[in-house]
Amino acid sequence: MLTPTQKYAAGALFSLALHQAQEHQTSPLGFPSHQDEDGGGESSEERVSSSSSSDAVSDDTQLWVHQSSGLLRPVFKFLEIDSREWGGLEETAAYSPSKHHVGAFLRLLAEETSDVSEGAADMELALMNSIEAMSLSMENTPADYESKKEKQREYEQACREKFSTPDKMPESESKQNNMHNNRQEINVITSVVEEAHAQSISESDGKTLEEVKMLSYQRKLTVLYELLSACLANMGEDDKKSTRQRKGYDARHRVALRLLSTWFDVKWIKMESIETIVASSAMAILKEEESKEVAQSKKSSWAKWKRGGIIGAAALTGGTLMAVTGGLAAPAIAAGFSALAPTLGTIIPVIGAGGFAAVASAAGSVAGSVAVAASFGAAGAGLTGSKMARRIGDVDEFEFKAIGENHNQGRLGVEISVSGFVFEEEDFFRPWEGQQSNSERYVLQWESKHLIAVSTAIQDWLTSRLAMEMMKQGAMMTVLSSLLMALAWPATLLVLTDFIDSKWTIALNRSDKAGKLLAEVLQKGLQGQRPVTLVGFSLGARVVFRCLQILAESETNVGLVERVVLLGAPISIKDMNWEATRKVVAGRYVNAYSTNDWMLGIAFRANLLTQGLAGIQPVNVPGIENVDVTEVIEGHSSYLWKTQHILEQLELDTYYPVFNQSVLKS
Repeated sequence: MLTPTQKYAAGALFSLALHQAQEHQTSPLGFPSHQDEDGGGESSEERVSSSSSSDAVSDDTQLWVHQSSGLLRPVFKFLEIDSREWGGLEETAAYSPSKHHVGAFLRLLAEETSDVSEGAADMELALMNSIEAMSLSMENTPADYESKKEKQREYEQACREKFSTPDKMPESESKQNNMHNNRQEINVITSVVEEAHAQSISESDGKTLEEVKMLSYQRKLTVLYELLSACLANMGEDDKKSTRQRKGYDARHRVALRLLSTWFDVKWIKMESIETIVASSAMAILKEEESKEVAQSKKSSWAKWKRGGIIGAAALTGGTLMAVTGGLAAPAIAAGFSALAPTLGTIIPVIGAGGFAAVASAAGSVAGSVAVAASFGAAGAGLTGSKMARRIGDVDEFEFKAIGENHNQGRLGVEISVSGFVFEEEDFFRPWEGQQSNSERYVLQWESKHLIAVSTAIQDWLTSRLAMEMMKQGAMMTVLSSLLMALAWPATLLVLTDFIDSKWTIALNRSDKAGKLLAEVLQKGLQGQRPVTLVGFSLGARVVFRCLQILAESETNVGLVERVVLLGAPISIKDMNWEATRKVVAGRYVNAYSTNDWMLGIAFRANLLTQGLAGIQPVNVPGIENVDVTEVIEGHSSYLWKTQHILEQLELDTYYPVFNQSVLKS
């Protein structure tokens, strides 16, 4: 659908977005870099590059645009860009400010030339209509949203009744002033990052924004569609210089597409719709190839996709089924594909309308779904098929369970949520049930026996006569400041917390081991070689962090994790190598903390001292978004019912850092 010149421009924009996404790992949009704060003025390219004296991309293997990453050249190859141009595109992306080039490439994309193939405009329009129809089926209705909200309110009420004794720290005037200052700082940051879209691409004279408007909506969607297809094609390089070992959908590719969508001012749900269409197209091609009903065409880019790794693309879904094989689980999607079969057949002629109709008709057939699922099972049984409930490495329970409504629907983003403060089994699920997300979602149920034991011990501690008396006297107001300054604790408080220590120590140990298992799961590709978002609160956040530490031990693990959110994390700040974990998270990395979570401070006191604690204070590491949720979190148990609320405020689908405090007032 794109001319050679337009494909060149699309590849160039993608390379710029890929490099800028790497820059934003340590210098997120809207936040000043540490060098800028100190007046150093070091350029973003210098911050990303590990070779300060490098004059060429070939000298710096740490760059995402470097040939060894295997991220760019397969995309160039799929787009049929002249190989002699590849090096120049890489150099431009790495060592020249993107704002100097984005406008020119946008103009190339917007141009209508005489060599446009007949019917290309009609195909772009057909693709746009397909994406809009798919997007419509993926959106939540107001009724659905309100229903989920009501369930969330019911769970909150049940939790509040269960925890009738608040673990909330009494407030003094000075504490209130401190919280006010913290909230004021967040408001300033929020107002800055809301301008990040314009900041990321505009020149001083604002021309680039005007050039975005020159590009038609259909063309924007076509470019994103072609680029995603190129990312999934896994077309290896002939010279074998790439060290990238995994096939599938790389998290760094998805982050770059997320940024490019932001540049284009295209809503992320449109990109998710494109993902579903492309993934389902891959499955349709695979079905046709298996039945040998499609004649091979060397001239077809889709045929190249098949030769370049269609099995790898198909394996993106792991052990799950695709959109058109969802049966009763996804009637709207299945019906939508039946209706769109003629349109999609025009866009992707190698499949044809008949091919799409045949695949869509299999949606109601259990046998058909199973057969297709088997062809997509290259990554094994998937997450839910790998219970790991047997004793492994001193971990008694480690099991993924599906949650939400997006299974069997061709979603190319996976989200794993981990609770860490639970009193009964439902607490592994209920905190996450009403989340508004188009990802395929799972919860990790792990070591419930030990988590319930430590959570109950802490709750019993809170309801003890001595603890309640100390709270009434305001003794807890000095707890956190004493912790942070490594001051001695009152003897009565030390005696009171002794009985928590043994259970807490066991829970910490098990969370670290569960984190190692989680890393092994991702390394084995049981998520289906799709980008993963990891979210955890309390000890669940520690599971996620330990997983990142394990992944950071090998450079081959970059590209697995797209986003991370840690809430109320019992993790030391010093000597934990946060910088290394940042490198394995391609996109946003959030540390949500509450300055009045004294209960977390008490439970973690033996390991804290002067090490700092992520759950109650910022982590001063470049690229980590520190979000103060003190206004939302009354005490540590509040994460059970407030996590969804915080995730809404974070607006994770946006590329740039956001903490939308207006949600607080809704």
